[in-house]
Amino acid sequence: MRKSLFILCIFFSFSSSIKAELLITQANVHVGDGTDAFTADILIKDGVIQRIATNISAQSNWEIIDAGGLNVTPGLISPTSNIGIVEINALDVTRDDESEFLKSGFSVFHAYNPNSTLIPWNRSNGVTGTISTPSWRSFPLWGMGSYFLLDASMNITGLKDVAMYGRLGSSGRSRAEDILVFEALFKLAMTIDIDDIEDELDDSHLAEKFELQPEDILAIRRLIEEKLPFVLETNRAADILQAIRLKNTFGLNLILASVEEAPLVLEALAAADIPVIIDPMDNIPDSFDELASSLDLAGTLDQAGITIMFSTQRSHNYHLMRQGAGNAVAYGMDYNNAIKGMTKAVADIFRIPNRGSVQVGNYADLVVWDGDPLEPSTFPKYVFINGESMDLTTRSTRLTERYSKETSKPRSYLH
Repeated sequence: MRKSLFILCIFFSFSSSIKAELLITQANVHVGDGTDAFTADILIKDGVIQRIATNISAQSNWEIIDAGGLNVTPGLISPTSNIGIVEINALDVTRDDESEFLKSGFSVFHAYNPNSTLIPWNRSNGVTGTISTPSWRSFPLWGMGSYFLLDASMNITGLKDVAMYGRLGSSGRSRAEDILVFEALFKLAMTIDIDDIEDELDDSHLAEKFELQPEDILAIRRLIEEKLPFVLETNRAADILQAIRLKNTFGLNLILASVEEAPLVLEALAAADIPVIIDPMDNIPDSFDELASSLDLAGTLDQAGITIMFSTQRSHNYHLMRQGAGNAVAYGMDYNNAIKGMTKAVADIFRIPNRGSVQVGNYADLVVWDGDPLEPSTFPKYVFINGESMDLTTRSTRLTERYSKETSKPRSYLH
């Protein structure tokens, strides 16, 4: 009897450790690759999409979610954010996005906080991954951004130093000087003897002027040799042309951000095959570099065949890029390309493997929406990361629950 009971316990223990398949039926599937949505079932096993087809026959031990025709998209990926790096902008003790010692070699990766309150808030609004970055600084190269999966696991899932971030223009110096500094830095990084880097930096007037460390030069060298994505924020049309020249001269894997005056140099930008990151809600010039700002920016760029990704001015609410994408569609951008700009485009451009699209073999980072994903009034019913359903509870939902449903509280708390 004891032997039978022991065997039975082993069986149930083994059975419970097996991750059952998940089947999402009757989904309106947006692959994320710019194609039209279609109705299909999605079979997930071990966190990976196994099949996408109509009328998949379910087995009795599968978990089944009937989407009932609701939209299913890949999880959204922010191409630039401070998630997990900055908690409160006004409190320096909560900020890990700046360095006093390093410049281009500064990496935020090891400062990432999986317990950040920004993670459940953005995840509950459909964001499943982000590239968290250093913040603006006077030096034209800010440092390295890293990719993180927003699963809140203390065992951080991410990719270290996937891109470098910087800015051309509005630095407080002459942009002519910034361009010369870019050129000098790229040349120094490619000609310096790595085996004798400290002595060579001691002999470099440029390194002395900017107090460059070996980590700074090695990061720039990686940028050029490994063709790392280089996100350069710039707006003035003339500066965009200078950025294109730098790309061609040094073979940079260039991505331009903001680009408010891009329509003035549209032909050159399209010919250079440079993707962009824009905020479609930003149409009011706040500097002399943005005099050509327009709500038509996304539509104009999209129609020229330029790949678009999205940012937002709300530093903690990166999920609002979805509202920006909807605004872009309202002003002429293709709907499916807008979905792609928040999903597959980011994964492809920043080399995030097996994520960003609803395809067999990819990790099951999926969002089931209760309406049109580009409508601000739409919210996720389910968010899956690696096939696991995420808890959509946030501090906001807990506060709502606390002060609206606890009848023992004074009446003033219930309104």
